[in-house]
Order: sequence, then structure tokens, then C-alpha cells
Amino acid sequence: MLASRRTVQTLALVLGGLFGATLPASAFETTAPTAFLKDFKTGRVLFEKNADEEIEPASMAKLMTVAVIFDALRDGTLTRDQTFEVSENAWRTGGANSGGSTMFLPLGSKVSVADLIKGIIIQSGNDATIVVAEGMAGSVEAFAEKMNALAKEIGLDHSRFGNSSGLPHPDMHVTVRDLVTLAEYLIREFPEEYPTFSETSYTFNNISQNNRNPLLALGADGLKTGHTKAAGYGLVASAKDGERRIVLALSKMGSSGERAREAERLMTFGLQDFEEVTLVAAGEDVASVPVRGGEAESVGLRTGEAVSLLVPTGSLADARRVILDNGPVEAPVSEGQRLGWLQIKQGEETVRQVPLTAASAVEASGFLSRITKSIAGHLTWESSETP
Repeated sequence: MLASRRTVQTLALVLGGLFGATLPASAFETTAPTAFLKDFKTGRVLFEKNADEEIEPASMAKLMTVAVIFDALRDGTLTRDQTFEVSENAWRTGGANSGGSTMFLPLGSKVSVADLIKGIIIQSGNDATIVVAEGMAGSVEAFAEKMNALAKEIGLDHSRFGNSSGLPHPDMHVTVRDLVTLAEYLIREFPEEYPTFSETSYTFNNISQNNRNPLLALGADGLKTGHTKAAGYGLVASAKDGERRIVLALSKMGSSGERAREAERLMTFGLQDFEEVTLVAAGEDVASVPVRGGEAESVGLRTGEAVSLLVPTGSLADARRVILDNGPVEAPVSEGQRLGWLQIKQGEETVRQVPLTAASAVEASGFLSRITKSIAGHLTWESSETP
């Protein structure tokens, strides 16, 4: 049982460049009108610019279409070998004569879900997204409601989808922050499907098309580009360096070349200008808390695993680790019992918080032991010296 007294212990800790929610705007600049960059593991925002401005998604909306497909595959309501027929609407709106990106699906043909997934991700086929929407929901409009329901579940608070392709629609908008959240969902929830985003080309019906993601040749492993005249050029991408992964999105660029250059700069900044610093080693006791009525007078506090923090490479700043405990605690204490929290602070901001647990078990002491300790606690020993 935890006592009501609360103690706070603060230890000085010097680390390389701890920071708050984002770096100062002067640390990195981009010509992208709207951009967002995030570390996947820690969730730290590395850069943002107009991240909550509503934008047209163009083909980046296809990421939500794919998310709906993957969800259906996971829950068993859809199978990869299931086929859907290419309707006249899909053929006219998204096919070869539409003027947009297409999978070149023949009118009236039946196409498997497995092929349609690759046609959407790699070839960015508008016709493929319409075939999926009609096959899964009966109409593009009904499928859009599925997209919006999943968007709400994922936490895309500022996005609304009007169709499965990303073609201009009056009731469709996203933000680059939401696009990164969507990309994180796909990476985290569907690791077995995610490698498709890194495939550089796909051939269907004897027509080969290349993946339009310019960062694949520079070390990225997904996700999706987008472009319409109204939306400009946009991109959602992810890349890894060792165990670190970053996710970025930008939009409203003036050309495909400018999109590629700024996306590469963001990717390089995110991967090379930051490093992980270990604050607490695995198995390290960071503090101890008094124990009342136990065979031991105190018990060590430790985290369940190593605690690290993402910091800018080569910079210095002061940070503190703060131990919050509710000691003294009453015996018995179980190993692994939660007894407090470790907070990593910079200034007044808490940048990381992890639970602290008992490093070992402490049994309750016997009756005679408790009496002896009680007497000892009330005795004062005096000594004198004689010449």
C-alpha cells in the first residue's frame, strides 16, 4: 500500500541538445508551403510548417483507400484473390482516356484485390481505386464514408475524404500532420503489407509503370505522391537509418523537381541531424524508496527497459531527470510493483515519462523483528570518553 507522502528527487543530467515539441524555426527552413516531419519511434515532432492548414490531398488520399482495404483483409471481410469488375464509371473516370494516372484496366474485366492493391500503391491508378470502392461498398460515395469512419478512428482530426482516388472533390481536404498520422498507422498496423510501397515498378496487362515516389532512389521505403493542378505537388514518405524511422509530408509545391529536392532535404535533416541518447541503462537503479515493516529498509527503483531520448546531433543543453515516488511504502513489496515515475524534463516541460518499479521483492518482517526495529528507532545512544 502506498503512503500518502510524495517525494521528488531531482538529478542533474547534461545531454546533447534536448528540445521541446519542435526545434526553433530557424534551425531548418523549407520552401514547401506546408510540411511536417516526425520521428516514428519517439513521436517527437522534428519540424512543422503550417502543418494544420487544410489542403487538397490529390493522390495522397489513396493512402486512406489502401488503409480501408488492409483493414478489410485483416478482419476477413475481403480476400486477396477476390475479384471486382471494372465498371464503365471506373473506366471513364479513371481509365486510359481520363487524362489522369491509371492502371489501364479494360472495361468489363475482373481484377483481383492483390493486383488492385499494387495498381493503387505503385501505379497510382485512379481506375483501380474506383473499382475497389464500388466492389467493397457499392459506390464511391459509400466507400468514402468508410474512409471517413476509419479516419476518425485513427485520429485524423482535420481530414475529410470525398472519394477513393483523390481527384478534386468539394468535400475533401487533409493536413500534412494528418497524412503523417495516416502513414504511421499503415507502417505500424500492416508491416506485412508495407513493403509494397517500396516496389519501384509494376506490370499489369503487359503495361509496366514506375513508382512515382522520387525518394525511393534516395533511401526512402514508401509511401505516396500526389498531384493535381489545384493541389500542386505533394508527397508522404518514410525512411529508416538503422533502428530510426522518420515520416514526413509536404504539399503545394510548384513542380515535381522542387517536391523531390525539398523532400530529400527534409529526409536528410530528420535522419542526420538527430541522434538517440541513452538516459537510463536497462536494469539500472535510478533511486530507492523507504520500506516500512519490511526485511529491507528500502528498495531500488528502476525502469522496465533502457530509456532514451532523441536529441539534435552535436548540441548541448541541460536536462533533469525527476523521480516522483509515493514512499515510504508498506511491506510486502513485489518485484516489478509500480512505485513511482521517472520524468525527463527540460525547463518546465516534461519531454518523457516512464513508470518506475521495484527492483526486488521485500518481504514483511516478522513480529520480533518489527519490535526490535521499533525499539531501536526510539533509542538514542550516547558515548563518552575518559582521559
